[in-house]
Order: sequence, then structure tokens, then C-alpha cells
Amino acid sequence: MSIFSRLMGAAAIATVTLGAAPVFAEGGTLVIASSQVPRHLNGAVQSGIATAVPSTQIFASPMRYDENWEPQPYLAKSWEVSEDGLSVTLNLVDNATFHDGKPVTSEDVAFSIMTIKENHPFKSMFAPVETIETPDPLTAVIKLSQPHPALLLAMSPALAPILPKHIYGDGQDIKSHPANSAPIGSGPFMLEEFTAGEAIVMKKNPNFFIEGRPKLDEIIIRIIKDPSALLIAMENGEADIYPFMAGAQEIKRLSDVDALEVTADGYAAVGPINWLAFNTESPKLSDVRVRQAIGYAVDREFITKALHRGVSSPQRGPIIESSPFFDETIEAYDVDLEKANALMAEAGFAEGMELTIDYIPGPKEQQQSVAEYMKSQLKKIGIDVTVRAAPDFPTWAGRVASHDFELSMDVVFNWGDPVIGVHRTYLSDNIIKGVIWSNTQSYANPKVDELLNAAAVELDMDKRKALYAEFQQIVAQDLPIYWINATPYHTAYNSKLVNPPKGIWGTMHPMDLVEIAD
Repeated sequence: MSIFSRLMGAAAIATVTLGAAPVFAEGGTLVIASSQVPRHLNGAVQSGIATAVPSTQIFASPMRYDENWEPQPYLAKSWEVSEDGLSVTLNLVDNATFHDGKPVTSEDVAFSIMTIKENHPFKSMFAPVETIETPDPLTAVIKLSQPHPALLLAMSPALAPILPKHIYGDGQDIKSHPANSAPIGSGPFMLEEFTAGEAIVMKKNPNFFIEGRPKLDEIIIRIIKDPSALLIAMENGEADIYPFMAGAQEIKRLSDVDALEVTADGYAAVGPINWLAFNTESPKLSDVRVRQAIGYAVDREFITKALHRGVSSPQRGPIIESSPFFDETIEAYDVDLEKANALMAEAGFAEGMELTIDYIPGPKEQQQSVAEYMKSQLKKIGIDVTVRAAPDFPTWAGRVASHDFELSMDVVFNWGDPVIGVHRTYLSDNIIKGVIWSNTQSYANPKVDELLNAAAVELDMDKRKALYAEFQQIVAQDLPIYWINATPYHTAYNSKLVNPPKGIWGTMHPMDLVEIAD
């Protein structure tokens, strides 16, 4: 059956109503509408929404998290952390198998975590992991060089997919491994079809290790690059769920559809920040005074209140403002054109300069509209901006990852803990060409490295706050990035869905409990 036939049949699931009690459809197909185009489906070596949503259905992880941020058993039925924080023992379930029938063992866990450590753009995530002992097939003992306060969170589905060693351990380059586009995992759904740029079809894993799950027969991720067509698909019932929706107009438009529910739940651990990144290696942007001038020229309030119609909230620093680690005293760079022009003159650019700005294609209101606003606003301080469009996400990602940019709009996640989502952008040893969402700004400050490395091992909450406060003060002065707003992600979903993905990871979490009711 073609993808088109499946999509057309998805709305025709037979259901019956008996009194007031809902009757659940037998299995059924969930259609996810997305504008995100994945390069491949292996979340062990690639971050981002496009990969994480399908990856968390195909691969299982050591643990999963509930809505209260508490770790729950998954491939690991239990775990113990040593008193000194230098050892974590995972006790695995005994009935998990990969989609090809091979058992999941501690060797697979050890191989996967070390693979993620060596290849994932979030280098700080598993940096303290020295070795992983496998005394028996169901026990993995993670040995750390130092305490790691974010280790358990790092073993969430979107961050720690467990790969089959018998497939990925064949000596091929893991980042270009052919299995990345035809993955075999142990998650609730199995890949059936991956048509690049069009759709991802995943069918129910009949041998999933959690009895009675998944509830659905099939999940289809339908990639719709045209924003208008995506909204029409939701309105017409051709798609059941649209996650990571950030535009004010689309949020309002789908909120008015009787058959849909719209919620901001599901993004608590994401911590998404919309920002303007500076390539500090550029001769034009290497002078901090130019970056600060741009900061003082941009009107954050205008962006959030006018361009975003009030759905966005201002973001003043590298740590999401809803985090307990955010420092309220950080320099805000409120708009001041007089100061901005003075800084440009001090830096030797009184006559102005030319810059190019890139943006992520797709979320126009948060990206393209802001980039175009930058063009008009920066002209006031003598900067002639050329807005450079990309035909698709991989093109934009390739430019930024290879440091082929001057200014770029971007959306970057905090991923629940600064060790996971913040450090990667500011640590100098994470300047890695070819890797998106690493330190693509080429920012280097030894003091920042020292503070972040200390915060990565500090278990005392108050001491961690103090370290992060000092870090925020320094980067606010260096300004490798101008932080604009917290991205106002919402999810629209069919009101017939039961257990929609509204936990801390949203759709970047296994959807094995999602059902369809009438």
C-alpha cells in the first residue's frame, strides 16, 4: 500500500460508541504533520526535532521520564547510583529484542553510550563516562571520571537511543552508516518506509517488550513543507497532530477548529530559545563591540509583541528564563541606537559594513520574519544586511555546521539541564566543523570553559547556580549570540486522541500509549 493510500485511509478508522464510555479504535494510524526534514533517523549521532521524533519511536532508551521529571523504567528496569556519584548500574529487562529478533544486552547499551559520547553534537552529555562494564548480559555499570548531575536525564529517549551493536559495530563510519536511514531498534514502532523529504512510515512492533503496547498500528510522519498546506491538512483531518507549532496565526487558526485541541504542554524539558548567532571568526564580527552594537540595535520587545503577536516571551540569556539557573541580573541589551552607533564607530565601522543573515526555512514567524526585521533595523546603525534563504533545512544546517555564515537565526534547546543543552554552544572544545548545534559560533573564552566544566560536576544546587550566574554574566558581555525569545511551541491534536504526547519531551518520546477514541 502506498503512503498516499495510508494517509487517505487514516481518517477512516472504525469506532463505535456505547453509552457515554469511549470505545477505542482497534489500533489505527496516527498521522503527524511536520515541516521538519530529517537527514536520517539515528538520534545517537544527530540532534533536532526532525530526527528525534521518529528516533524515539524506533529506538528504546535506558529510561523514560514522566510529567514530574521523574525517571521511569524502560530498557533499564532499575538502576543504582553509587554514594560517590562515580558509578551508575543499569539492570536491564530480560525480554527486550531488536526488530530483527536479536536480544538487547548490556553490550548494546555500552556500545551505544560510547558511540553517543564520541559522535553526538552534545559532547558534554556523556563526557564524564570513562568505561562501561558489562559483567553479564543484563547489567551495565557506567564508570564516571567525575560526578554528572545530568546523567540520568541524558538517558532519555531523545538523547540515548540504544543501537544494535551487531549492526552498527561493523567498522563503518557511524555518522554515514547506511542503517541510519533504515534503522533497527527495540522501540514500540518499526520503520517500514522512509521517503526523504516526504514521509516516514512506522508500523507497530508486535514483539515490543512492554506488554499491551503500543496501542496504535502505525505512525506516519507526513512532511509538508508548505505551511498553508500543513494547516489545511490539520483542518481537514488528513493529519492528527502537529507538534512544535510556533506561529501566532497558526496557533489561533487551529485553536478555532472544533475537532482539534491546542496545548502548550509537552515542552517543559525542551527549553527552546530563538536567537541570532554571530560567527565570531568573521573579521567583521570578531570585535565584541560590533556584536554589542547589533544587540543594542535590535528591539526584542518589538519582535515578541509585534512580529510574534504576543505569543513569545523575551529571552535575555543562554539559559531559558523558566530555568532555576537563569540569572535575572544579566545585561538585557535593551534597544539603544545611540549606543549602538557609538560602538560601531569605536570598532572602526563608522561608515558601516555589509553582512549576510541566514534563517531556518519553515517557521516563518520565528525565523524569516525576524531575519527580515534585522535587515531593516540594522540599517539604522549602518549595516547593510542581505537575507540569504535556504531551499530546505539540510541546506541551512550544512551552511551553519560548516561555519559558512556571518549571522544566522537559529532555534536551540536547553534539553532539560544546562550540561546537556547549554554547554555545547559555549565550550571551546566543542568547536567542530560539520556538526550542527555545536559551538558553530567559534566562541572561545577560557574562563567560560572553567565555569562550565565546574558546573558539570557540581552536585550542590546553590553552587551550580552561582557557577551558571557567573557564566551568564561573561557571555552577556562577550555576546557570541543575541538571545531573542523563548520559542512558543504548541501542539495541535485531534480531540479523539487519548494520551496525547504532553509529557516533558512531547513527541520526542515514545508514543506507545497513544490511542484513538470516538
